[in-house]
Amino acid sequence: MTSLALKIVMCPLGVIIASWLFTNVQYSAYYQPIIVGLILAGVGIVMEYMFLKKGTLWISTLMDFIASAIIVYFASNLFAGASVSFFGAILTGILLAAIEYFVHHWLIRSGKTQKSPA
Repeated sequence: MTSLALKIVMCPLGVIIASWLFTNVQYSAYYQPIIVGLILAGVGIVMEYMFLKKGTLWISTLMDFIASAIIVYFASNLFAGASVSFFGAILTGILLAAIEYFVHHWLIRSGKTQKSPA
């Protein structure tokens, strides 16, 4: 639950920050990066649940980078007035992966990634 709350805030915020920092990431309205960020948060939660555990910090972060870059590129270009180049999507993916690294590190260290036996 903590991870979900973090992702719902951090992913849209990361995409908004990327649109401010990078000239090749442009949105015509504020709801567009928020929607892209919420999509990223949903995908990220599923990926964390499936893959994140002790010993997979770097692999999980790399997978987050790849997924973020692909989702940002394709989802952003579906909006009218939005323009994200492939390089802009890569830069946004790097920014989001840097954020995710610290979130993953904290989740692993706090023991919040351990799955309960079914």
